[in-house]
Amino acid sequence: MHELCDDLAAEHADLDRIVSGAIDDDRLDVVTPAEGWTVRDQVSHLWFFDQRALLALVDPDAFAADAASFAERGTDASLDLGRRSSPTELLDGWRHDRDRLVDHARTLEPRARVPWYGPPMGARSFVTARLMETWAHGQDVVDALGAAREPTDRLRHVAHIGIGARPFSYVTNGRSMPDAPIGVELRSPSGEVWTWGPDEAADRVGGPALDFCLLVTQRRHRDDLDLDVRGDAADDWLQIAQAFAGPPGPGRMPGGLTGP
Repeated sequence: MHELCDDLAAEHADLDRIVSGAIDDDRLDVVTPAEGWTVRDQVSHLWFFDQRALLALVDPDAFAADAASFAERGTDASLDLGRRSSPTELLDGWRHDRDRLVDHARTLEPRARVPWYGPPMGARSFVTARLMETWAHGQDVVDALGAAREPTDRLRHVAHIGIGARPFSYVTNGRSMPDAPIGVELRSPSGEVWTWGPDEAADRVGGPALDFCLLVTQRRHRDDLDLDVRGDAADDWLQIAQAFAGPPGPGRMPGGLTGP
């Protein structure tokens, strides 16, 4: 849990560096690839759910009441906080609440169950999901600002949750998942090879970890990524793969954004 929380804090810091530059350059209101969302909105969304994640850890009953209210308001409610805040309030508030979240997460037992939107999550999956969300929304910020962000081996967490979410990708699309297992072999930014699934699986996905993570977070179209896909089940999955909760996302158009 401590290593996972260290990685979450590092992901926060990496995005903070980029957002701080946007504030200095008065670019918080630059539109991102997510339709209708600015850089400010992306940070507000992360801040809002970091607050709710902290609430889920310290007061599950209050979180349940807030979650019921949020279900009526919809995702755009997560943008109001940032739109009402000055740039300094936005950045300071996000920093304060995300640090408190990480501090509390360090105290969790790895097998503890944490309430969330839908079924409760295991503590490790809960923290991993916050890291995935930070990285994915951070990608929208990076793309909007043309910023530089080097990929790191923290992508293993994003890939892991994307692979684990294969059944959910079918559920949220109202489809039945093929029985065929899928082997995944990814090249990490540091040069290691990460593997999931049985070695003997006929259906396989391979390529750079960054490209796979961009796909499962729906930040790039599959046609713009360097992934080796073998087998009908693997091909079918990657058409709908998503690492995030909620309904299917619109994804990205091919050729709209190419490369990391």
